[in-house]
Amino acid sequence: MIRILIADDHPILRRGLKEILVREIEGAVCGEAENAQQVLAEVQRADWDLVILDMTMPGRSGLDVLADLKALRPKLRVLVLSMHSEDQLGKRFLKAGASGYINKESAPRKLVEAIRKVLAGGLYVSPAMAERLARDLHEGAGRHVHESLSPREFEVLRMIASGKTVTQIAKELHLSVPTVSTHRSHILEKMNMRTTTDLIRYALHNHIVE
Repeated sequence: MIRILIADDHPILRRGLKEILVREIEGAVCGEAENAQQVLAEVQRADWDLVILDMTMPGRSGLDVLADLKALRPKLRVLVLSMHSEDQLGKRFLKAGASGYINKESAPRKLVEAIRKVLAGGLYVSPAMAERLARDLHEGAGRHVHESLSPREFEVLRMIASGKTVTQIAKELHLSVPTVSTHRSHILEKMNMRTTTDLIRYALHNHIVE
């Protein structure tokens, strides 16, 4: 038996994934979670072989949930399922402990391929991302200044660059407005920038947002 927890806030997507997995992965038994709190509760309640984690569920950011999952179960395999491109977030999730990163628009056969590879103990990335990671290693991985940001700061950067106000960010991340403003100040300081416009320009140039 292979125990797979599907964590996504869309019931139709969870149902579709479950049907694919039961059909394609021999011995697959699937559980479901619709928000960050349920994911963490399920991982504490039972032993799962794999968590398929949507990075944009209500409650907390995907990076925060991943950090908590790895703290609870360091060896737990987590495959991140995202609507965002690999250029934006794939590398950061892998550094945070994910076993793979795949776009929601990928074909079902690619998803099954990714799951099988992760369950076998491997890491799943697309060929294009593997090439970028190899190039980064060759050229020096520390060249991007946003890599010095904490997971929370990086999430705030993405939301600022997407055009959201401090108040909107505070509401979505369940933080106070002063806390978000403090994160913004730290981001500017770490990245040696002065204005929000500088952050947006940098994020667009480096494909942090589309």
